[in-house]
Amino acid sequence: MLVKLAIPDLISNSYFPALAAAELGFFEREGLDVSAELIFPVDRAYAALRDGAVDFVGGAAHGALAAFPAWRGVKLLGALSQGMYWFLVMRAEFGIARGDLAGLKGRRIGAAPWVEMGLRALLAAAGLDPQRDDIRIGPVPGATGTTVNFGLTAAEALAAGTIDGFWANGMATELAVTSGVGSIVLDVRRGDGPPGCFDFTMPVLATTDRLIERSPETAAAAVRALVATQRALKDDTARATDVGHRRFPPREAGLIAGIVKRDLPYYDAAISQHSVEAINRFARDIGVLDGEVAYADIVASQFSDLWRSGA
Repeated sequence: MLVKLAIPDLISNSYFPALAAAELGFFEREGLDVSAELIFPVDRAYAALRDGAVDFVGGAAHGALAAFPAWRGVKLLGALSQGMYWFLVMRAEFGIARGDLAGLKGRRIGAAPWVEMGLRALLAAAGLDPQRDDIRIGPVPGATGTTVNFGLTAAEALAAGTIDGFWANGMATELAVTSGVGSIVLDVRRGDGPPGCFDFTMPVLATTDRLIERSPETAAAAVRALVATQRALKDDTARATDVGHRRFPPREAGLIAGIVKRDLPYYDAAISQHSVEAINRFARDIGVLDGEVAYADIVASQFSDLWRSGA
């Protein structure tokens, strides 16, 4: 069966298990002929899902609310990995210490649409107000159009000095840090930031209610492929390099296995009740969700047995 997968940042670790499932043949083993394409930013990727232009999205969970208000019509099939996965990186010359959010005052920080919501909520939880504290969060120069690899663009903008920092993926972070241009101020997954911010969102594989209703076996096959891919990368991280050589520029292809290796502890397809409650709370706080929505109305829990077994 021919299906389309949209990913909002392709040359990245953020949604890598979805891309790897396509490039390493795990979708194909499940009878799915998947083409993975870049659609930036995440709200446009979910709009393409809503409009039937694609069948799956690998993207930030809360981003689904851009195209599916109150989660109506969309279901999360599984987590690509656990936790909020972006890094805050600032120019190394500023000398901002790890975790020193006060050092952001008066700075320009680049972030993608909808991704920036995680940073704004994190700053609010830390008692900072971007307007009061002159923390200017906005688009990255050059990050326009639907086929932009945001992380690479952010790293280039930081090196050029057109932004003072960025809130972006691990590939952008690796490029900025290894070049000496940037230093990590926050790595939320590994304990930085205010309590609770780890759970603001997570990268997920999502589809529509209509696909599940029309072809539940297709949705189940996608979940099995995701779980098998996560397991394969845990068993042999070098397989990430194979994907990189197929879809990334040479420099980034050489870096991806090391980045994925650091992410392996978070490779778990399960979406817990706790995670959904936290994502909903975050979504309400940032004004993209009103009220409560039940777990069963957000997660395709009929496939939850596959998260562990993949069978």
